[in-house]
Amino acid sequence: MLIGRRITVIGAGIGGLAAATALARRGAQVTVLEQAPAIREIGAGLQISPNGGAVLNALGLGDALGRIGVRGQAVCLRDFRAGRKVLKLDLTRAGGDYMFVHRADLQSMLADAARAAGVEIRLLQNITDVTLGEAGAKLTNEQGARFAADVVIGADGLHSVLRGVLNPPAPPAFTGQVAWRATVPAEGAAAPQVTVYMGPGRHLVCYPLRGGTMINIVAVEERRAWADEGWSHTDDPAHLRAAFAGFAPEVRALLARVDEVHLWGLFRHPVARHWHRGQAALLGDAAHPTLPFLAQGANMALEDAWVLAAALNGHDSIEAGLAAYQAARRDRCARIVDAASRNARNYHLRFAPLRLAAHGALRLGGALAPAVMLGRFDWLYRHDVTRAFA
Repeated sequence: MLIGRRITVIGAGIGGLAAATALARRGAQVTVLEQAPAIREIGAGLQISPNGGAVLNALGLGDALGRIGVRGQAVCLRDFRAGRKVLKLDLTRAGGDYMFVHRADLQSMLADAARAAGVEIRLLQNITDVTLGEAGAKLTNEQGARFAADVVIGADGLHSVLRGVLNPPAPPAFTGQVAWRATVPAEGAAAPQVTVYMGPGRHLVCYPLRGGTMINIVAVEERRAWADEGWSHTDDPAHLRAAFAGFAPEVRALLARVDEVHLWGLFRHPVARHWHRGQAALLGDAAHPTLPFLAQGANMALEDAWVLAAALNGHDSIEAGLAAYQAARRDRCARIVDAASRNARNYHLRFAPLRLAAHGALRLGGALAPAVMLGRFDWLYRHDVTRAFA
């Protein structure tokens, strides 16, 4: 079905590059159009859980992922004030690897794999318009140049041009939360785990990157004032330190080393109602933007990439393949988006007696039934799309 098909992917992010590789290996002629001038270091750390890792393994990139990532061994939840342990989950018993990776390293690895599969990556291509017709799609960039494709995949993120073509406007809603991102050099040996400090109206997450030489920090605060979406907004590190001044000494020491930080507002977007029409489909954040509280944005995009390529390859027409792709993905992604939204509330309990009771319940559950605590998310982490869509 895909042999010789001209497929254009808008966006050279994680989902776009993974989809391009999966499609090219099935015989498609794939071009990726990326608006940036280079595949360069942006963002910070991310977590690849077993469901996302299954896709990278199926693409033959498991060993490469092992070289660029830190294999996570645990998730440790701590109380904000004294850093007292609330719950520790042993990830080595969960089945599959949890990897902590710098986004730039993962993106570079995927770009190399895409080029090796014959994908053409064209930079400085800011697509401003997509027109769909019976024979395919016409894309126009900001210089006025036009491109034709048999199939177009919108992997162009939160502000997707193609999403606007397939769906009516759906303004995002500010969650009342902002997030800071930063990285700092590690001091000594960093434990290969995610640590979450939970406090009233805020929480902080940290974990190691790049062989344990770097610590990734994501800190979230509830506030009435909103900040624009995106990672390009710098902030004064003093604001971050002030927001977490009441946290444990080790948190304050970590934040004292931050000299550059980015701030962005967290917005809740609806999952797109229409993921496809004719010869076009959405993928990743363009279809289902999620809040970062389950660390599933990249993993959902990887799952999308595999299912999209397998569905197109397994049906007699593009339309049937894209319909099967949406049918297979929409409910699962909506469930993940909803679960991520709920997680933020669990981290930010303000009423002290309620917070103490909730933390006590977590401690008891972790002591009496640790496998049950970890197994609550088996539906998420143990899901392997490469088996369901071989």
